Amino acid sequence: MAENKEKQNQMNIELPEEVAEGIYSNLAIISHSNSEFVVDFIRLMPNVPKAKVKSRVILTPQHAKRLLKALADNVTKFETQFGPIAESGQPNYPMMNFNTKGQA
Repeated sequence: MAENKEKQNQMNIELPEEVAEGIYSNLAIISHSNSEFVVDFIRLMPNVPKAKVKSRVILTPQHAKRLLKALADNVTKFETQFGPIAESGQPNYPMMNFNTKGQA
């Protein structure tokens, strides 16, 4: 009986090859409205004045909170295994004014 319940709770997730390769990002900009969080992943290149959004992920507030907890848990596990992640004092990218008010 427990085996049947486990099978019901399983999810089959497909990872297409082009998605599995991933997209490198070294900047994320997060904005939100009352119903969603929008995370734009950007790649900044040295000496290039223009950057492009490489991927956008839109989340419900509940999923954003779950992501925050999962990311914090994984950072803790990573630091337990490999040591503290060093943080630089200042970001090494130019400050940008997107004139956003947290609306999606």
